[in-house]
Amino acid sequence: MKRKMAACLFAGVLGTLMLAGCGGGAGDQGSASAENASGDVYKVGIVNYVDDASLNQIVENIQKELDAKGEELGVIFDYENYYDNAQGDSSVLNQIAADQVANNVDVVVAIASPVAIVMQTATEGTDIPVVFSAVTDPVGAGLVDSMDAPGGNITGTSDALDTASIMELMKAQNPQLAKIGLLYDTAQDSSELAIEEAKAWCEENQVEYVEKTGSTTEDIQLAADSLAAEKVDAVFTPTDNSIMTAELTIYETFADAGIPHYCGADSFALNGAFCGYGVDYANLGVMTGDMVVDILVNGADPAETPVQTFDNGIATINTEICEELGLDVETVKATFEPLCTQVKEIQTAEEFE
Repeated sequence: MKRKMAACLFAGVLGTLMLAGCGGGAGDQGSASAENASGDVYKVGIVNYVDDASLNQIVENIQKELDAKGEELGVIFDYENYYDNAQGDSSVLNQIAADQVANNVDVVVAIASPVAIVMQTATEGTDIPVVFSAVTDPVGAGLVDSMDAPGGNITGTSDALDTASIMELMKAQNPQLAKIGLLYDTAQDSSELAIEEAKAWCEENQVEYVEKTGSTTEDIQLAADSLAAEKVDAVFTPTDNSIMTAELTIYETFADAGIPHYCGADSFALNGAFCGYGVDYANLGVMTGDMVVDILVNGADPAETPVQTFDNGIATINTEICEELGLDVETVKATFEPLCTQVKEIQTAEEFE
């Protein structure tokens, strides 16, 4: 499996170099539009929390949607000059927020809860709207008054996870399920509610659970090793960006121990988890882009624009990990299908193609 992963990583690096040489990235399309179009120009600040497959997929699809809508409407959404990535560093994030306000962007698109919280504070006293994406619990995070009526100059899209459904997948795949590992970062707001829901499910179903946490890749690797030593029957991780960033490092630990890792997004399965269940992050990005357009072009009021949520019914199985665990792919699919709106297959890679 390590040789396969090395090949995937090399292919990803080579593809990136080729794209850079050809100038064909999404950011270049935004720049070309700015040079060639003659309509209104909107400055769109996009701020990503960290590089991982989930969040990068959102950014890519926001940019694609803005390009498509810009061409359709005869306007320009200039995001290339206003894109930034905090790489999970709070001090960097605060500086980015100050820069976005100083640049007087027309909107800030905040990817993930930590970014949304900082951007909401940074834009107070300005007329810059904030559109967030991949915020699991916008009300609990204090970003909006309610999902239907945000109440401030902020709205967006939520990747809220139906935690009970993913736990039911575990139980269906292994009716003898007795002990579950909960792997997450306590500093991630996106994990708090889902972990509490997972604990409640375990208590209701008389299943033991073991909590292990970490914030750095090294900490998370130690936590994964500990869960393997505990011989848990399965591991659950919600839409946690810290674990997502470490998944490529830890997935072999669980596969070698025969432990299926169930997570809150298909990107985890892409990076080596057994199963990802939840929001389609490509669609999340498209919807976020549409909300940006509605606010900038149509004058929609963020305070009255409901937060968009999505059907959490798609399960994505990593077929390589499935076989590594000694499970038959078709049997697993047949087990999951009655509990999902769709079951997809994927193989291990660093990024989505």
